[in-house]
Amino acid sequence: MIDPRRLRVLRALADHGTVTAAAAALHLTPSAVSQQLAALESEAGHPLLLRKGRRVSLTPAGELLVAHANVVAAELERAQATLDALASGTAGRVAIAAFASAITQVVAPALAVLRERSIELSVRDAEGHESVRLLLDGEIDVAITEEHRSTDRFTTFPLYTEPFDVVLPPGHALVGGPVDLAALADEDWVVTLPGNPLRDVVEMACAQAGFAPRIRHTSDDFRAIQALVAAGAGVALAPRNAVRGVPVAGTPPLRRVVAAIRRGTEDHPLMRNVLDELHLVAQR
Repeated sequence: MIDPRRLRVLRALADHGTVTAAAAALHLTPSAVSQQLAALESEAGHPLLLRKGRRVSLTPAGELLVAHANVVAAELERAQATLDALASGTAGRVAIAAFASAITQVVAPALAVLRERSIELSVRDAEGHESVRLLLDGEIDVAITEEHRSTDRFTTFPLYTEPFDVVLPPGHALVGGPVDLAALADEDWVVTLPGNPLRDVVEMACAQAGFAPRIRHTSDDFRAIQALVAAGAGVALAPRNAVRGVPVAGTPPLRRVVAAIRRGTEDHPLMRNVLDELHLVAQR
C-alpha cells in the first residue's frame, strides 16, 4: 500500500523542484524528505524521480502518481469539510492572503462584518503568485490573486475586474490622458519583478502596441513603483486600485481578481461564509 502521507511529500517536490525547497515547505529536513521519497518509490515499485544536480524532475510514473495524489488530497479536504459541516462549522478562523489593494478594498471591509459572526480572518500581505504558493502549501485557506492558469488543485471564484492605468511623472507631456501606449515606446519603464504575472500583462500590452518596454527599475510594491515614477525614473502600468494613473486609450489591459481555495474545501460552511462576504464587498 502507498502511504498517503508520502504522497504529500511528492506533491511538494513537484511544486518546488528541489528537495531543499520541498523540505522547507513541509517543515521537514531535506534528509527526511529524501527518505520519504525513497520509501514511496519502493512502495510504488517504479522510479518516480530524475535527479539533475540539485533539481529533481518527475518520471512519467511520478507525474501519474502526483495526479492521483491531487485527487486523494481533494477527497481528504472534502471529507474534512463534510465532518465540519456536520458539526455546524460556522465559526472559526480562516487564513487569507491578498495583495495590498485587495486587502484595502475587499478583505478589510469583509473582516469587520465576519467578526460579528464569530469568524476571524488572519490576513497576510502577499502578491498574487505568492499567495497561490501559500495556498498550495496549506499555509492559508484563501488566496486573493489574479486569474490563474487552470489547475486541478484549487477552485476560483471571481471577485472583480480592474483596468490598468498609465503612471506618469509630474509634468509629463501625456499626463492629461488618455494615453496611447505606443507613445511610450521610447520611455524607461518601472515594472514588477520576474515571476509576477502583472509583469506579463505589461509586457504583453506593450507588445500589442508594437514595442518591448525598456525596463530600468523593478519592484513588486506599487508604492515603490509610484515613488520611482514620481522621481522621474520612468513610466509604469499599474492596476487602478493599486495606483491611480492616466487611462489607457482604447481597450486597457485588465486584472481579473479571484478568490482561490483548495479544491474540496468549497462546501465547508465556514469557507462559504467567507467567500460570500468577499464577493458582496467586491461587488459594492
